[in-house]
Amino acid sequence: MSSEALALFGGKPTISTALTPFKSIGKDELDAATEVIRTGVLSGYIGAPGDGFLGGPHVRAFEEKSARYFGIKHAIAVNSWTSGLIAAVAAIGIEPGDEIITTPWTMAATATAILHFNGIPVFADIDPVSFNIDPASVEKLISPRTRAIMAVDIFGQSADMVALREIADRHGIKLLSDTAQAPGATFNNRFAGTLADIGGYSLNYHKHIHSGEGGIIVTDDDRLADRMRLIRNHAEAVIRSSDPDELNNMLGYNFRLGEIEAAIADVQLDKLASRVESRRRAADRFNAGLASLEALATPVVSKGCTHVYYVYGIVLDVDTLGVSRQRIVEALKAEGVPWLMNGYQNIHMFPIFQHKIAYGSKGFPWNQPFVSREVDYGHGICPVAEDLHERRFLGLNFCMGELEDAEVDSIVTAFRKVWDNLDALRTG
Repeated sequence: MSSEALALFGGKPTISTALTPFKSIGKDELDAATEVIRTGVLSGYIGAPGDGFLGGPHVRAFEEKSARYFGIKHAIAVNSWTSGLIAAVAAIGIEPGDEIITTPWTMAATATAILHFNGIPVFADIDPVSFNIDPASVEKLISPRTRAIMAVDIFGQSADMVALREIADRHGIKLLSDTAQAPGATFNNRFAGTLADIGGYSLNYHKHIHSGEGGIIVTDDDRLADRMRLIRNHAEAVIRSSDPDELNNMLGYNFRLGEIEAAIADVQLDKLASRVESRRRAADRFNAGLASLEALATPVVSKGCTHVYYVYGIVLDVDTLGVSRQRIVEALKAEGVPWLMNGYQNIHMFPIFQHKIAYGSKGFPWNQPFVSREVDYGHGICPVAEDLHERRFLGLNFCMGELEDAEVDSIVTAFRKVWDNLDALRTG
């Protein structure tokens, strides 16, 4: 046991002052926003056929720049990544009762985007190392009603898009990618998000690119791009086709990004590479500092991937430690460690899925004749995800801080102090 008592037991905290929060807005962003305000044109959209259908000059410039940056044919700006997910699901032509397989380790919008069109989310388990969707689990869940796989590049690195693409192509289904947390990550030398039929990124609070709210949808498919542009801006008022396949899901929305947000995002796209590199340096420093700690596994970067560390994910062997994760978290917080994640979340356990109540109060859409089978959301369907969330996963929200070297070192010191006092935690 260390001679220095844990703060949890009355000792002096390792970190006594707040660490530097992530601040994405500086003079460049202020100048870009001011320029837009001076024009008096805060949105250039018109929800009708014509030149204004595609938005104002800053939105269009940001889309063109994003397409070049990510090496993709189409980049479509939307007012949130939730909007982007809804547009993507609609664009592939999902029918009521169709199923889309996704992961429980994500933000709820990944699954609720499926419900928007009376589709049925089906949850696959996750890989215990990358925390991304497990292709083997996906394969077992394919049914005659499966329309797509929606991978999520959780915490900052790509899912296994080679394995998922092989499954999707073999079954004749679409592959979607929710890359909200991983802009700038790569898989086999291509940007994460661009290897799917449709992918995209979030631009909201504490993301690598932060314009207030916003999202970028990316695709190489001309038809899907056209459909998503329609859905973004009141499709029903614009589309002129009488083909049922083209009219499918053309209930449009106002998913339009404003000119100020587009101008800010345009500036920040130029800074993405440096922000990613900063977080990688911090992760490397954490890896070195935590490497010798008993029963603690630092993040593993999958083969062919790069990682942008939206979250720095740690796995604890709590059985070997003889200390619960909750107790470890309490000790780290007492030492002043900020931005801790005590587990993540399993969205299949949310009440909306446990009770199968979405539209109205009677179980719609799960109880409808167009749903071909009972889909299970019970505890135990995703054992890896559930065990990690309930017992073993500990995250550091890299996205919340600037993480200079001295700040990384202070957090490492706090971890090492806690590990030096594991006996006290076991008995105290």
